[in-house]
Amino acid sequence: MALAEADYIWMNGALVPWHEAKVHVLSHGLHYGTGVFEGVRAYSTADGPALFRLDEHLDRLLRSAKMLRMTLPYRKDELRAATVDLVRANGHRSCYVRHLAHLGYGVMGVDPSGAPVHMSIGSWEWGAYLGDAEHGVRLMTSSWRRNDPAVVPTAAKATGPYLNSALAKVEARDAGFDEAVLLSTDGYVSECSGENVFVLRGDVLCTPPSSAGALEGITQDTVTELAADLGITVRRENLLRSDLYAADEMFLCGTAAEVTPVRSVDNREIGAPGPVTGKIRDAFTAAVTGADARYRHWLTFV
Repeated sequence: MALAEADYIWMNGALVPWHEAKVHVLSHGLHYGTGVFEGVRAYSTADGPALFRLDEHLDRLLRSAKMLRMTLPYRKDELRAATVDLVRANGHRSCYVRHLAHLGYGVMGVDPSGAPVHMSIGSWEWGAYLGDAEHGVRLMTSSWRRNDPAVVPTAAKATGPYLNSALAKVEARDAGFDEAVLLSTDGYVSECSGENVFVLRGDVLCTPPSSAGALEGITQDTVTELAADLGITVRRENLLRSDLYAADEMFLCGTAAEVTPVRSVDNREIGAPGPVTGKIRDAFTAAVTGADARYRHWLTFV
C-alpha cells in the first residue's frame, strides 16, 4: 500500500523533512532485522485529532525493546510528546503513526554489541488497511507456519520476524485472497499476517492465546473490554483450523485493520458482517472517535 507523504518525520529527537529522514545502508537493523516498532492511529474527534491508546502502544514498544536487549535512548514521556508534536506538525486530522527503534551503523556481523539505537516516528494518512471490507474479507490458511515462541520472542513486535508475515501475505494475495491465516507449529490458529482473530461460537467470542504465537494485540484487548461491556463473553483458547470453518461469525482486528469482518476462510462461507461483529464495530468506532465518554481515557488529544 503506497504511502501518502507528510511534511515531517521525527528522527532521533528532531523533526526533519520527510525526504531527509535517512539511515546508513550498513545499519545493523537493515541487515539483521534488529528493531522493534509500533503502529498507532489518530482519529478525528469533536475535540480535534486524538491518538488511540498511545500509552499502551509505547509500553509495548518498551517491552519489545527489553526482550531484544535494546536500551532505548528516550523515555516514554519523551516519546509521547514527540508523537503529539509530529501529528500536530503534519496537520493530520486522522492518521497512522509508526514508531521504530532499530540498531544503526557502527558494527557488522550477527553480534549487535556496540550498535547504536536510532529512533524515528512517522505519520501519514492511511485508510482501511484491508481495503473495502464492509462486506467481509476472504482468508486462506497459509502454508507458512507462524513463528514459534521458542524460536523468536513472538511477544515482541520486532521487525525481523515480520518476514514470516510478508511471505504469508504475498502467498494469499497471489492466490486471490485478501489475507492469510497462520497456524502455529502445533497446528493451532495463531493470527493473520498483521491482525488478531476472533471467532463467535454461539454466544462466546474466542481468540487465540499468545502461546499460539499470536501477538498480544492492543486492539485485541480493546475488543475484549468492549465485548465485556456489551455483555459478550470472551475466551482466549486454542482454535483449530476447522473451528474457523464452523464459526457463526468471525472478524479480524488490529491498529491498521481496526475491526474487519471475515466473509470466508479457505472458500468456506461465513456470514459477514454478523450482528455481534456489527455491535463490536459500532462500539469500537464510538470509542476511537470520542463519541462514547466511557473510553475517553484511551485518547491522547493533539
